[in-house]
Amino acid sequence: MSDVTIKRALLSVSDKSGLIELGQALGRHGVELVSTGGTAKALREAGLAVKDISDLTGFPEMMDGRVKTLHPKVHGGLLAVRGNAEHVAAMQAHDIGAIDLVVVNLYPFAATVAKGADREEIIENIDIGGPSMVRSAAKNHESVAIVTDPADYARLVAEMEEKGGATSYDFRRMLAAKAYAATAAYDSMIASWFAFADQGAQFPESLSVSSRLGSTLRYGENPHQSAALYLPVGPSANGIAQARQVQGKELSYNNYNDADAALELVSEFRDGPPTVVIVKHANPCGVATGATLIEAYEAALACDSVSAFGGIIAVNRPLDGPTAEAISGIFTEVVAAPDADEDAKAIFAKKKNLRLLLTGDLPDPARPGLQIKSIAGGLLVQGRDNGRITRDQLKVVTKRAPTEQELNDCLFAWTVAKHVKSNAIVYAKAGSTAGIGAGQMNRLESARIAAWKAKDAAEKAGWAEARTLGSAVASDAFFPFADGLLAAVEAGATAVIQPGGSIRDEEVIAAADEAGLAMVFTGMRHFRH
Repeated sequence: MSDVTIKRALLSVSDKSGLIELGQALGRHGVELVSTGGTAKALREAGLAVKDISDLTGFPEMMDGRVKTLHPKVHGGLLAVRGNAEHVAAMQAHDIGAIDLVVVNLYPFAATVAKGADREEIIENIDIGGPSMVRSAAKNHESVAIVTDPADYARLVAEMEEKGGATSYDFRRMLAAKAYAATAAYDSMIASWFAFADQGAQFPESLSVSSRLGSTLRYGENPHQSAALYLPVGPSANGIAQARQVQGKELSYNNYNDADAALELVSEFRDGPPTVVIVKHANPCGVATGATLIEAYEAALACDSVSAFGGIIAVNRPLDGPTAEAISGIFTEVVAAPDADEDAKAIFAKKKNLRLLLTGDLPDPARPGLQIKSIAGGLLVQGRDNGRITRDQLKVVTKRAPTEQELNDCLFAWTVAKHVKSNAIVYAKAGSTAGIGAGQMNRLESARIAAWKAKDAAEKAGWAEARTLGSAVASDAFFPFADGLLAAVEAGATAVIQPGGSIRDEEVIAAADEAGLAMVFTGMRHFRH
Protein backbone atom coordinates (compact mmCIF):
# COMPACT_ATOMS: atom_id res chain seq x y z
CA MET A 1 0.00 0.00 0.00
CA SER A 2 1.33 3.43 -0.97
CA ASP A 3 1.68 6.71 0.86
CA VAL A 4 -1.15 9.22 0.33
CA THR A 5 -0.44 12.94 0.16
CA ILE A 6 -2.91 15.00 2.15
CA LYS A 7 -4.39 17.66 -0.09
CA ARG A 8 -7.75 18.24 1.62
CA ALA A 9 -8.65 17.84 5.31
CA LEU A 10 -12.05 17.96 6.99
CA LEU A 11 -11.92 19.12 10.61
CA SER A 12 -14.90 19.06 12.99
CA VAL A 13 -14.08 18.81 16.69
CA SER A 14 -15.84 19.39 20.00
CA ASP A 15 -12.55 19.37 21.90
CA LYS A 16 -10.59 22.29 20.46
CA SER A 17 -7.33 21.52 22.31
CA GLY A 18 -4.41 21.48 19.89
CA LEU A 19 -6.65 22.46 16.98
CA ILE A 20 -4.90 25.68 16.01
CA GLU A 21 -1.43 24.13 16.07
CA LEU A 22 -2.69 21.27 13.92
CA GLY A 23 -4.34 23.67 11.48
CA GLN A 24 -1.12 25.65 11.19
CA ALA A 25 0.90 22.49 10.54
CA LEU A 26 -1.54 21.41 7.83
CA GLY A 27 -1.38 24.89 6.32
CA ARG A 28 2.40 24.67 6.05
CA HIS A 29 1.94 21.60 3.86
CA GLY A 30 -0.56 23.40 1.63
CA VAL A 31 -3.55 21.36 2.81
CA GLU A 32 -6.99 22.78 2.02
CA LEU A 33 -8.99 23.02 5.24
CA VAL A 34 -12.72 22.32 5.27
CA SER A 35 -14.56 22.73 8.54
CA THR A 36 -17.87 23.15 10.36
CA GLY A 37 -19.39 25.63 12.78
CA GLY A 38 -17.30 26.37 15.84
CA THR A 39 -14.26 24.58 14.47
CA ALA A 40 -14.20 26.77 11.36
CA LYS A 41 -14.66 29.89 13.52
CA ALA A 42 -11.72 28.95 15.76
CA LEU A 43 -9.45 28.31 12.77
CA ARG A 44 -10.41 31.60 11.08
CA GLU A 45 -9.80 33.55 14.27
CA ALA A 46 -6.29 32.08 14.25
CA GLY A 47 -5.76 33.53 10.74
CA LEU A 48 -6.14 30.27 8.82
CA ALA A 49 -7.95 29.97 5.48
CA VAL A 50 -10.94 27.66 5.90
CA LYS A 51 -13.70 26.54 3.54
CA ASP A 52 -17.12 26.00 5.20
CA ILE A 53 -18.71 22.59 4.84
CA SER A 54 -21.67 24.31 3.16
CA ASP A 55 -19.30 25.54 0.42
CA LEU A 56 -18.35 21.91 -0.19
CA THR A 57 -21.87 20.45 -0.15
CA GLY A 58 -23.86 23.37 -1.58
CA PHE A 59 -26.28 23.04 1.36
CA PRO A 60 -26.34 25.17 4.49
CA GLU A 61 -25.97 23.65 7.94
CA MET A 62 -29.53 23.18 9.17
CA MET A 63 -31.75 21.91 11.96
CA ASP A 64 -29.58 23.43 14.71
CA GLY A 65 -26.50 21.77 13.23
CA ARG A 66 -28.01 18.29 13.20
CA VAL A 67 -27.54 18.14 9.43
CA LYS A 68 -24.30 19.44 8.00
CA THR A 69 -21.92 16.63 7.01
CA LEU A 70 -24.51 13.97 6.08
CA HIS A 71 -24.10 14.56 2.37
CA PRO A 72 -22.78 12.61 -0.69
CA LYS A 73 -20.10 15.22 -1.31
CA VAL A 74 -18.70 14.47 2.16
CA HIS A 75 -19.14 10.72 2.32
CA GLY A 76 -18.43 10.26 -1.39
CA GLY A 77 -15.14 12.09 -0.85
CA LEU A 78 -14.36 9.77 2.07
CA LEU A 79 -15.55 6.41 0.76
CA ALA A 80 -14.46 6.53 -2.87
CA VAL A 81 -11.89 3.88 -3.71
CA ARG A 82 -9.23 5.90 -5.48
CA GLY A 83 -8.09 3.13 -7.83
CA ASN A 84 -11.63 2.10 -8.83
CA ALA A 85 -12.54 3.51 -12.26
CA GLU A 86 -16.28 3.44 -11.55
CA HIS A 87 -15.79 5.36 -8.28
CA VAL A 88 -13.54 7.90 -9.96
CA ALA A 89 -16.13 8.39 -12.72
CA ALA A 90 -18.89 8.94 -10.15
CA MET A 91 -16.75 11.53 -8.37
CA GLN A 92 -16.18 13.39 -11.62
CA ALA A 93 -19.83 13.18 -12.66
CA HIS A 94 -21.08 14.59 -9.35
CA ASP A 95 -18.24 17.02 -8.68
CA ILE A 96 -17.08 15.17 -5.56
CA GLY A 97 -13.59 15.98 -4.37
CA ALA A 98 -11.48 13.51 -2.42
CA ILE A 99 -10.93 14.08 1.28
CA ASP A 100 -7.59 12.71 2.48
CA LEU A 101 -7.76 13.48 6.19
CA VAL A 102 -10.59 13.67 8.71
CA VAL A 103 -10.05 15.10 12.19
CA VAL A 104 -13.09 14.50 14.36
CA ASN A 105 -13.86 14.16 18.02
CA LEU A 106 -17.42 13.68 19.11
CA TYR A 107 -20.02 15.60 21.06
CA PRO A 108 -19.28 15.38 24.81
CA PHE A 109 -22.00 12.87 25.67
CA ALA A 110 -20.32 11.49 28.80
CA ALA A 111 -19.51 14.95 30.16
CA THR A 112 -23.09 16.05 29.56
CA VAL A 113 -24.44 13.10 31.52
CA ALA A 114 -21.86 13.60 34.28
CA LYS A 115 -22.87 17.22 34.87
CA GLY A 116 -26.48 16.15 35.51
CA ALA A 117 -28.02 17.60 32.36
CA ASP A 118 -31.68 17.00 31.61
CA ARG A 119 -32.81 14.39 29.11
CA GLU A 120 -33.27 16.85 26.25
CA GLU A 121 -29.70 18.14 26.52
CA ILE A 122 -28.33 14.63 26.79
CA ILE A 123 -30.14 13.58 23.61
CA GLU A 124 -28.82 16.66 21.78
CA ASN A 125 -25.30 15.56 22.69
CA ILE A 126 -25.63 12.29 20.81
CA ASP A 127 -23.39 12.87 17.79
CA ILE A 128 -24.64 11.55 14.45
CA GLY A 129 -22.57 13.17 11.73
CA GLY A 130 -19.29 12.75 13.59
CA PRO A 131 -19.43 8.96 14.00
CA SER A 132 -20.64 8.65 10.40
CA MET A 133 -17.59 10.51 9.09
CA VAL A 134 -15.30 8.56 11.40
CA ARG A 135 -16.62 5.23 10.19
CA SER A 136 -16.53 6.23 6.52
CA ALA A 137 -12.95 7.46 6.77
CA ALA A 138 -11.82 4.45 8.81
CA LYS A 139 -13.40 2.01 6.34
CA ASN A 140 -11.46 3.63 3.53
CA HIS A 141 -8.17 3.84 5.47
CA GLU A 142 -6.37 2.62 2.35
CA SER A 143 -6.70 6.22 1.18
CA VAL A 144 -7.94 8.31 4.12
CA ALA A 145 -6.38 9.15 7.49
CA ILE A 146 -8.83 9.49 10.40
CA VAL A 147 -7.74 11.16 13.64
CA THR A 148 -10.12 10.98 16.61
CA ASP A 149 -7.74 11.65 19.50
CA PRO A 150 -6.05 15.05 20.03
CA ALA A 151 -3.15 13.10 21.52
CA ASP A 152 -2.42 11.87 17.96
CA TYR A 153 -2.10 15.33 16.42
CA ALA A 154 1.64 15.42 17.08
CA ARG A 155 2.05 11.94 15.59
CA LEU A 156 0.17 13.04 12.48
CA VAL A 157 2.33 16.14 12.08
CA ALA A 158 5.51 14.10 12.58
CA GLU A 159 4.31 11.55 10.00
CA MET A 160 3.63 14.29 7.46
CA GLU A 161 7.01 15.91 8.12
CA GLU A 162 8.74 12.59 7.54
CA LYS A 163 6.67 11.73 4.47
CA GLY A 164 6.66 15.16 2.82
CA GLY A 165 2.99 15.85 3.54
CA ALA A 166 1.82 12.26 3.13
CA THR A 167 0.80 9.42 5.45
CA SER A 168 1.77 5.77 5.25
CA TYR A 169 -0.65 2.86 5.06
CA ASP A 170 0.51 1.43 8.39
CA PHE A 171 -0.11 4.79 10.07
CA ARG A 172 -3.58 5.08 8.54
CA ARG A 173 -4.40 1.50 9.54
CA MET A 174 -3.42 2.24 13.14
CA LEU A 175 -5.61 5.36 13.13
CA ALA A 176 -8.54 3.39 11.72
CA ALA A 177 -8.32 0.86 14.53
CA LYS A 178 -8.39 3.67 17.09
CA ALA A 179 -11.29 5.30 15.27
CA TYR A 180 -13.51 2.21 15.40
CA ALA A 181 -12.62 1.76 19.06
CA ALA A 182 -13.66 5.37 19.67
CA THR A 183 -17.05 5.01 17.98
CA ALA A 184 -17.63 1.67 19.71
CA ALA A 185 -16.91 3.26 23.09
CA TYR A 186 -19.15 6.21 22.26
CA ASP A 187 -22.06 4.00 21.22
CA SER A 188 -21.47 1.86 24.31
CA MET A 189 -21.84 4.91 26.57
CA ILE A 190 -25.07 5.91 24.84
CA ALA A 191 -26.48 2.38 24.98
CA SER A 192 -25.61 2.14 28.68
CA TRP A 193 -27.27 5.46 29.43
CA PHE A 194 -30.44 4.44 27.63
CA ALA A 195 -30.50 1.05 29.36
CA PHE A 196 -29.64 2.02 32.91
CA ALA A 197 -30.37 5.72 33.43
CA ASP A 198 -33.19 6.30 30.95
CA GLN A 199 -34.96 2.93 30.96
CA GLY A 200 -34.03 1.78 34.47
CA ALA A 201 -33.00 -1.71 33.34
CA GLN A 202 -31.08 -3.87 35.79
CA PHE A 203 -29.79 -6.33 33.21
CA PRO A 204 -30.35 -5.01 29.68
CA GLU A 205 -30.82 -7.38 26.77
CA SER A 206 -27.42 -6.35 25.46
CA LEU A 207 -24.63 -5.33 27.85
CA SER A 208 -22.09 -2.90 26.44
CA VAL A 209 -18.91 -2.36 28.43
CA SER A 210 -16.31 0.06 27.14
CA SER A 211 -12.85 0.71 28.52
CA ARG A 212 -9.48 2.01 27.38
CA LEU A 213 -6.00 0.76 28.10
CA GLY A 214 -4.53 2.40 31.16
CA SER A 215 -1.27 0.50 31.25
CA THR A 216 0.23 -2.88 30.51
CA LEU A 217 1.49 -4.68 33.60
CA ARG A 218 4.63 -6.74 34.04
CA TYR A 219 2.56 -9.92 34.30
CA GLY A 220 -0.65 -11.26 35.81
CA GLU A 221 -1.17 -13.30 38.96
CA ASN A 222 1.77 -15.42 37.82
CA PRO A 223 4.77 -14.61 35.61
CA HIS A 224 3.51 -16.75 32.73
CA GLN A 225 0.28 -14.69 32.51
CA SER A 226 0.11 -11.36 30.68
CA ALA A 227 -1.96 -8.53 32.17
CA ALA A 228 -3.11 -4.95 31.69
CA LEU A 229 -5.15 -2.30 33.47
CA TYR A 230 -8.14 -0.90 31.60
CA LEU A 231 -10.03 2.22 32.65
CA PRO A 232 -13.73 2.88 32.09
CA VAL A 233 -14.75 5.17 29.25
CA GLY A 234 -17.45 7.60 30.32
CA PRO A 235 -18.25 9.52 33.50
CA SER A 236 -15.23 9.76 35.77
CA ALA A 237 -14.72 6.91 38.20
CA ASN A 238 -13.18 7.02 41.66
CA GLY A 239 -11.18 4.05 42.82
CA ILE A 240 -7.78 2.45 43.09
CA ALA A 241 -7.31 2.61 39.30
CA GLN A 242 -7.57 6.42 39.44
CA ALA A 243 -5.22 6.83 42.42
CA ARG A 244 -2.12 8.98 41.94
CA GLN A 245 1.09 7.04 42.49
CA VAL A 246 3.53 9.26 44.36
CA GLN A 247 6.45 6.86 44.49
CA GLY A 248 7.57 3.27 44.25
CA LYS A 249 7.84 0.52 41.66
CA GLU A 250 5.28 -0.12 38.97
CA LEU A 251 2.11 -1.66 40.36
CA SER A 252 1.55 -5.30 39.53
CA TYR A 253 -1.69 -7.14 38.81
CA ASN A 254 -1.72 -8.52 42.35
CA ASN A 255 -0.93 -5.09 43.79
CA TYR A 256 -3.97 -3.61 42.07
CA ASN A 257 -6.19 -6.48 43.14
CA ASP A 258 -5.10 -6.33 46.79
CA ALA A 259 -5.10 -2.54 46.94
CA ASP A 260 -8.65 -2.52 45.58
CA ALA A 261 -9.72 -4.95 48.31
CA ALA A 262 -8.12 -2.74 50.95
CA LEU A 263 -9.63 0.47 49.59
CA GLU A 264 -13.13 -1.03 49.30
CA LEU A 265 -13.01 -2.14 52.94
CA VAL A 266 -11.55 1.07 54.39
CA SER A 267 -14.19 3.02 52.44
CA GLU A 268 -16.83 1.38 54.64
CA PHE A 269 -15.37 3.56 57.41
CA ARG A 270 -14.92 6.75 55.40
CA ASP A 271 -17.25 8.67 57.72
CA GLY A 272 -16.01 6.89 60.85
CA PRO A 273 -13.02 7.29 63.18
CA PRO A 274 -9.42 6.84 61.94
CA THR A 275 -9.27 3.34 60.44
CA VAL A 276 -6.51 1.15 59.05
CA VAL A 277 -6.95 -1.95 56.88
CA ILE A 278 -4.15 -4.42 56.16
CA VAL A 279 -4.76 -6.86 53.30
CA LYS A 280 -2.86 -9.89 52.08
CA HIS A 281 -3.94 -11.87 49.01
CA ALA A 282 -7.23 -9.93 48.81
CA ASN A 283 -8.22 -10.84 52.40
CA PRO A 284 -7.99 -8.47 55.35
CA CYS A 285 -5.55 -9.73 57.97
CA GLY A 286 -6.02 -6.80 60.33
CA VAL A 287 -8.56 -3.98 60.63
CA ALA A 288 -8.86 -1.46 63.45
CA THR A 289 -10.19 1.95 64.37
CA GLY A 290 -8.59 4.27 66.88
CA ALA A 291 -8.32 7.81 68.18
CA THR A 292 -5.44 8.34 65.73
CA LEU A 293 -4.18 6.60 62.62
CA ILE A 294 -1.08 5.30 64.36
CA GLU A 295 -3.21 3.83 67.15
CA ALA A 296 -5.42 2.15 64.56
CA TYR A 297 -2.39 0.86 62.64
CA GLU A 298 -0.79 -0.68 65.71
CA ALA A 299 -4.04 -2.44 66.62
CA ALA A 300 -4.57 -3.71 63.05
CA LEU A 301 -0.98 -4.96 62.83
CA ALA A 302 -1.28 -6.80 66.14
CA CYS A 303 -4.13 -8.92 64.75
CA ASP A 304 -1.75 -10.80 62.43
CA SER A 305 1.73 -9.32 62.18
CA VAL A 306 3.02 -12.34 60.25
CA SER A 307 0.53 -12.01 57.39
CA ALA A 308 0.97 -8.23 57.34
CA PHE A 309 4.54 -8.64 56.08
CA GLY A 310 4.50 -7.74 52.39
CA GLY A 311 0.89 -6.63 52.64
CA ILE A 312 -1.25 -3.74 51.41
CA ILE A 313 -2.40 -0.96 53.74
CA ALA A 314 -5.31 1.44 53.26
CA VAL A 315 -6.31 4.25 55.61
CA ASN A 316 -9.33 6.53 55.71
CA ARG A 317 -7.50 9.70 56.72
CA PRO A 318 -4.62 11.69 55.25
CA LEU A 319 -1.43 9.89 56.21
CA ASP A 320 0.76 11.58 58.84
CA GLY A 321 4.43 11.24 59.68
CA PRO A 322 4.14 9.12 62.86
CA THR A 323 1.89 6.59 61.10
CA ALA A 324 4.21 6.45 58.09
CA GLU A 325 7.15 5.85 60.43
CA ALA A 326 5.31 2.97 62.10
CA ILE A 327 4.33 1.45 58.73
CA SER A 328 7.97 1.64 57.65
CA GLY A 329 8.82 -0.76 60.43
CA ILE A 330 7.91 -3.77 58.27
CA PHE A 331 8.03 -4.50 54.54
CA THR A 332 4.86 -3.16 52.92
CA GLU A 333 4.04 -3.35 49.21
CA VAL A 334 1.45 -0.57 48.85
CA VAL A 335 -0.07 2.14 51.02
CA ALA A 336 -3.29 3.81 49.85
CA ALA A 337 -4.56 6.97 51.53
CA PRO A 338 -6.78 9.92 50.64
CA ASP A 339 -3.70 12.14 51.01
CA ALA A 340 -0.36 12.32 52.83
CA ASP A 341 1.48 15.15 54.55
CA GLU A 342 5.05 16.11 53.69
CA ASP A 343 6.48 14.24 56.67
CA ALA A 344 4.80 11.01 55.56
CA LYS A 345 6.03 11.45 51.99
CA ALA A 346 9.59 12.10 53.18
CA ILE A 347 9.57 8.98 55.35
CA PHE A 348 8.26 6.78 52.56
CA ALA A 349 10.75 8.28 50.10
CA LYS A 350 13.43 6.31 51.96
CA LYS A 351 11.57 3.11 50.98
CA LYS A 352 12.09 3.28 47.22
CA ASN A 353 10.10 0.13 46.44
CA LEU A 354 7.04 1.04 48.52
CA ARG A 355 4.18 2.32 46.38
CA LEU A 356 2.28 5.26 47.85
CA LEU A 357 -1.13 5.83 46.26
CA LEU A 358 -3.20 8.95 46.94
CA THR A 359 -6.86 8.42 46.15
CA GLY A 360 -8.49 11.73 47.05
CA ASP A 361 -12.06 11.08 48.14
CA LEU A 362 -12.76 7.49 49.10
CA PRO A 363 -15.32 5.56 47.02
CA ASP A 364 -18.89 5.49 48.31
CA PRO A 365 -19.50 1.96 49.64
CA ALA A 366 -23.21 2.32 48.90
CA ARG A 367 -22.71 3.22 45.24
CA PRO A 368 -24.51 1.06 42.66
CA GLY A 369 -22.70 -0.75 39.89
CA LEU A 370 -22.10 -4.06 38.20
CA GLN A 371 -19.47 -6.70 38.89
CA ILE A 372 -18.44 -8.79 35.89
CA LYS A 373 -16.58 -12.09 36.03
CA SER A 374 -15.58 -14.14 33.04
CA ILE A 375 -16.27 -17.86 32.98
CA ALA A 376 -15.64 -20.37 30.21
CA GLY A 377 -18.03 -19.38 27.44
CA GLY A 378 -19.68 -16.41 29.12
CA LEU A 379 -19.86 -13.64 31.70
CA LEU A 380 -21.39 -13.65 35.16
CA VAL A 381 -22.84 -10.24 36.01
CA GLN A 382 -24.21 -9.10 39.35
CA GLY A 383 -24.87 -5.90 41.24
CA ARG A 384 -22.20 -4.72 43.69
CA ASP A 385 -22.57 -5.97 47.24
CA ASN A 386 -23.50 -2.57 48.64
CA GLY A 387 -25.88 -3.94 51.25
CA ARG A 388 -25.55 -2.41 54.69
CA ILE A 389 -27.21 -3.22 58.01
CA THR A 390 -28.18 -0.65 60.64
CA ARG A 391 -28.81 -1.29 64.32
CA ASP A 392 -32.57 -1.07 64.02
CA GLN A 393 -32.52 -3.82 61.37
CA LEU A 394 -30.90 -6.35 63.70
CA LYS A 395 -33.09 -9.02 65.26
CA VAL A 396 -32.14 -10.31 68.70
CA VAL A 397 -32.88 -14.06 68.71
CA THR A 398 -31.36 -15.14 72.03
CA LYS A 399 -32.60 -14.74 75.58
CA ARG A 400 -29.81 -12.26 76.27
CA ALA A 401 -29.59 -9.09 74.22
CA PRO A 402 -26.13 -7.75 73.38
CA THR A 403 -24.65 -4.94 75.47
CA GLU A 404 -23.85 -1.63 73.80
CA GLN A 405 -20.20 -2.64 73.46
CA GLU A 406 -21.10 -6.07 72.09
CA LEU A 407 -23.43 -4.44 69.59
CA ASN A 408 -20.65 -2.10 68.42
CA ASP A 409 -18.27 -5.03 68.07
CA CYS A 410 -20.90 -7.05 66.20
CA LEU A 411 -21.42 -4.32 63.62
CA PHE A 412 -17.67 -3.77 63.24
CA ALA A 413 -17.04 -7.50 62.74
CA TRP A 414 -19.95 -7.70 60.29
CA THR A 415 -18.54 -4.86 58.19
CA VAL A 416 -15.16 -6.57 57.98
CA ALA A 417 -16.68 -10.00 57.26
CA LYS A 418 -18.36 -8.54 54.18
CA HIS A 419 -14.88 -8.17 52.66
CA VAL A 420 -13.44 -11.55 53.70
CA LYS A 421 -13.51 -14.50 51.30
CA SER A 422 -16.15 -17.10 52.16
CA ASN A 423 -16.51 -18.96 54.39
CA ALA A 424 -15.73 -15.93 56.56
CA ILE A 425 -15.49 -15.71 60.33
CA VAL A 426 -14.33 -12.50 62.02
CA TYR A 427 -13.76 -11.94 65.75
CA ALA A 428 -13.66 -8.30 66.86
CA LYS A 429 -13.24 -6.46 70.13
CA ALA A 430 -13.17 -2.74 70.94
CA GLY A 431 -13.01 -1.63 67.29
CA SER A 432 -10.31 -4.05 66.22
CA THR A 433 -10.24 -7.46 64.57
CA ALA A 434 -9.05 -10.17 66.94
CA GLY A 435 -8.94 -13.06 64.48
CA ILE A 436 -9.98 -13.64 60.85
CA GLY A 437 -10.76 -16.97 59.22
CA ALA A 438 -11.11 -16.81 55.43
CA GLY A 439 -11.80 -18.94 52.41
CA GLN A 440 -12.32 -22.31 54.07
CA MET A 441 -14.54 -25.04 52.72
CA ASN A 442 -16.57 -25.17 55.94
CA ARG A 443 -17.47 -22.58 58.54
CA LEU A 444 -16.19 -24.61 61.49
CA GLU A 445 -12.64 -24.54 60.12
CA SER A 446 -12.84 -20.77 59.55
CA ALA A 447 -13.91 -20.30 63.17
CA ARG A 448 -11.07 -22.47 64.42
CA ILE A 449 -8.44 -20.81 62.21
CA ALA A 450 -9.53 -17.33 63.29
CA ALA A 451 -9.33 -18.37 66.97
CA TRP A 452 -5.91 -19.94 66.43
CA LYS A 453 -4.65 -16.77 64.75
CA ALA A 454 -5.90 -14.70 67.70
CA LYS A 455 -4.08 -16.97 70.14
CA ASP A 456 -0.90 -16.79 68.07
CA ALA A 457 -1.13 -12.99 67.92
CA ALA A 458 -1.46 -12.83 71.72
CA GLU A 459 1.62 -14.97 72.19
CA LYS A 460 3.66 -12.81 69.82
CA ALA A 461 2.49 -9.62 71.54
CA GLY A 462 3.03 -11.00 75.04
CA TRP A 463 -0.60 -10.55 76.01
CA ALA A 464 -2.07 -12.55 78.86
CA GLU A 465 -5.02 -13.65 76.74
CA ALA A 466 -6.24 -13.65 73.19
CA ARG A 467 -8.47 -10.77 72.13
CA THR A 468 -11.20 -13.23 71.22
CA LEU A 469 -12.04 -13.39 74.94
CA GLY A 470 -15.06 -11.14 75.30
CA SER A 471 -15.25 -10.53 71.57
CA ALA A 472 -18.09 -10.50 69.06
CA VAL A 473 -17.97 -12.92 66.14
CA ALA A 474 -19.43 -12.35 62.69
CA SER A 475 -20.27 -15.04 60.16
CA ASP A 476 -20.85 -13.97 56.56
CA ALA A 477 -23.55 -16.64 56.14
CA PHE A 478 -25.66 -18.67 58.54
CA PHE A 479 -24.24 -21.37 60.79
CA PRO A 480 -25.58 -24.59 59.24
CA PHE A 481 -24.75 -26.43 62.45
CA ALA A 482 -24.05 -25.40 66.02
CA ASP A 483 -20.42 -26.63 65.80
CA GLY A 484 -19.09 -23.38 64.28
CA LEU A 485 -20.81 -21.32 66.93
CA LEU A 486 -19.48 -23.61 69.69
CA ALA A 487 -15.97 -23.10 68.33
CA ALA A 488 -16.52 -19.35 68.77
CA VAL A 489 -17.71 -19.98 72.34
CA GLU A 490 -14.55 -21.95 73.01
CA ALA A 491 -12.51 -19.00 71.67
CA GLY A 492 -14.21 -16.72 74.22
CA ALA A 493 -16.75 -14.85 72.07
CA THR A 494 -19.76 -13.50 73.97
CA ALA A 495 -21.84 -12.14 71.07
CA VAL A 496 -22.65 -13.34 67.56
CA ILE A 497 -23.91 -11.64 64.43
CA GLN A 498 -25.01 -13.76 61.49
CA PRO A 499 -27.66 -13.71 58.73
CA GLY A 500 -29.83 -16.54 60.06
CA GLY A 501 -32.02 -18.55 57.73
CA SER A 502 -30.75 -22.08 58.31
CA ILE A 503 -33.17 -24.96 58.81
CA ARG A 504 -31.23 -25.51 62.02
CA ASP A 505 -31.55 -21.95 63.33
CA GLU A 506 -33.43 -23.14 66.42
CA GLU A 507 -30.65 -25.61 67.21
CA VAL A 508 -28.02 -22.88 66.86
CA ILE A 509 -30.06 -20.40 68.94
CA ALA A 510 -30.48 -23.02 71.67
CA ALA A 511 -26.72 -23.59 71.73
CA ALA A 512 -26.15 -19.84 72.01
CA ASP A 513 -28.63 -19.57 74.89
CA GLU A 514 -27.02 -22.47 76.70
CA ALA A 515 -23.62 -20.74 76.39
CA GLY A 516 -25.05 -17.39 77.54
CA LEU A 517 -24.32 -15.72 74.22
CA ALA A 518 -26.16 -12.75 72.77
CA MET A 519 -26.96 -13.33 69.09
CA VAL A 520 -28.48 -11.10 66.42
CA PHE A 521 -29.67 -11.94 62.91
CA THR A 522 -29.13 -9.57 59.99
CA GLY A 523 -31.32 -11.27 57.39
CA MET A 524 -28.56 -10.51 54.87
CA ARG A 525 -25.52 -12.56 53.91
CA HIS A 526 -22.24 -11.46 52.37
CA PHE A 527 -20.71 -14.32 50.38
CA ARG A 528 -17.52 -13.23 48.62
CA HIS A 529 -15.87 -15.75 46.32
